[in-house]
Amino acid sequence: MKHFITILALLISFWGTAQNEALFNNATTAYNEGDYDKAIENYQRILENGEHSAALYFNLGNAHYKLNQIAPSIYYYEKALLLKPNDPEIQSNLGYAQNMTLDAIEEMPETGLSKIYKKLTSFLSFDQWAYTAIVLMILFVLMYIAFYYFRYATHKRIAFITSVVSLILSVFSIVMAYLQYNDFNNYQPAIVFANETIIKSEPNNRSEEVFRLHQGTKVNVLEQLNNWKKIKILDGKIGWVPSDDIKILKDF
Repeated sequence: MKHFITILALLISFWGTAQNEALFNNATTAYNEGDYDKAIENYQRILENGEHSAALYFNLGNAHYKLNQIAPSIYYYEKALLLKPNDPEIQSNLGYAQNMTLDAIEEMPETGLSKIYKKLTSFLSFDQWAYTAIVLMILFVLMYIAFYYFRYATHKRIAFITSVVSLILSVFSIVMAYLQYNDFNNYQPAIVFANETIIKSEPNNRSEEVFRLHQGTKVNVLEQLNNWKKIKILDGKIGWVPSDDIKILKDF
């Protein structure tokens, strides 16, 4: 019975993979033929099957961009970047899409320490920092063991110094992984999908208007209350927006 269940699970998995591959190929063909709506439909069916990838989101962004759909194109480019950070092709296409937005928001100037912190933590993703810490810890253990087995003083000195440096770098990598993981969890980006949305000072329609945003603008969600979300934009302004007017990026 167990063997039957295992075989059945493998067959279902294989069928699902084959189906998604066929959908992806059909979507690519439709895209190349200029049928962008059909391409989007096939890509969306892959998402509904539970598959997520940077390539899939990138292609969805391209298809929406061809249809001049600003918010969806930016939304899917941003999702692709979450899965494949610093990819030059995704960043380039995202830049083209962002040029179509109406809101010109100037980012708040950063301090020197803030820039250094960002460069250090973003040098690797938090999982890459964690893997680096593991490798360095293994190197520390190996060099520590080698220190006791080496006969010559020079070899012992090299092994000792290498083990100490590896331990320090391993601890540093663990700290970087922890900091970036916290930053990743605290940052909840979203894209405005409404053509125009009024940002309120409080989470209700009776409160005063703070500012307005238009489709395609990226915001950071700070908290939620009922059907409202508190957001912050790049220039530091904060306000409340109806939840239906924005779409969260980290909804994998």
